[in-house]
Amino acid sequence: MMIAIGAALAVLTGIGAGIGIGLATSKAVDAVARQPEASGKITSLLLLGSALAEATAIYGFVIGLLIIILLG
Repeated sequence: MMIAIGAALAVLTGIGAGIGIGLATSKAVDAVARQPEASGKITSLLLLGSALAEATAIYGFVIGLLIIILLG
């Protein structure tokens, strides 16, 4: 039972990543709406930030799987 709770807590990192990517995307859309000529630079920075945030969620998922597999 405690293993499942630990794995669930590890996977909850996906919520933070989803919220962060959503906020970053909304700010990027606002920035492109204000300065369309900077859309290339804004898009590249958005993709870099989204990749880093998504990596955090993937690490949490992998840790959750490892908890289940190794301790289960």
